[in-house]
Amino acid sequence: MEPQLLHRVADAVATVVVHHPAKRNAMTAAMWRALPPLLDTLAADPDVRALVLTGEGGTFCAGADISTLQGSPREAQELAVGAEEALAAFPKPTLAAVRGHCVGGGAQLAAACDLRFAQQGALFGVTPAKLGIVYPASSTRRLVSLVGPATAKYLLFSGELIHAERALRTGLVDEVLPEGELDKRVAEFTRVLASRSQLTQAAAKEFANGRTDRDGHWERRARESGDTAEGVAAFLERRQPRFTWTASTRG
Repeated sequence: MEPQLLHRVADAVATVVVHHPAKRNAMTAAMWRALPPLLDTLAADPDVRALVLTGEGGTFCAGADISTLQGSPREAQELAVGAEEALAAFPKPTLAAVRGHCVGGGAQLAAACDLRFAQQGALFGVTPAKLGIVYPASSTRRLVSLVGPATAKYLLFSGELIHAERALRTGLVDEVLPEGELDKRVAEFTRVLASRSQLTQAAAKEFANGRTDRDGHWERRARESGDTAEGVAAFLERRQPRFTWTASTRG
């Protein structure tokens, strides 16, 4: 099978799989280009309430396919940043499910997700210093927002890999699961995400990402959506709420 991004939708969760096992799921130029339009399609699907990004087999993503850097490193970096920004802008909750190596461009993609769950034994690294590449400013800021300046400098200056437990301590990872438990935990947690108010999630995502000009917008959406009334009624009636606002049709 050619290197590609595979995807499926089940139980309100879209799963995108980086599939290039011959090179530890390294991202080719074509794969970088394919990610933004795929995300647009999944964002517009009302049946999708959360998204999981993972890698084929025992590796998340070993970064960019280095052979793609030989032609135009700048173009390759622009493709990676475009894909990263598209993932960060996805309007619904995103979760990276990480096994094995999550390095270079793979770490860029994982950092662009809202959450990161890792299997024990996973390794994380930001490795541009090994290639003499200037890491993009936007990617650097995103990394700093996750792990703080000291750990970001450690990763960027050295290019060294850190294990999942250290990634957890620094904030790069949200949960570390024993071997064999990652898929079960991701499925369990995304079911929770899919059951919650997309209105709450979409507003919280914008606010947490630093947007400061949409308070009035979300106040209007809250009044118009009916989600708050439904949530309160469901709580009083001791039943599961049936939230109707969807990020697929947001304004």
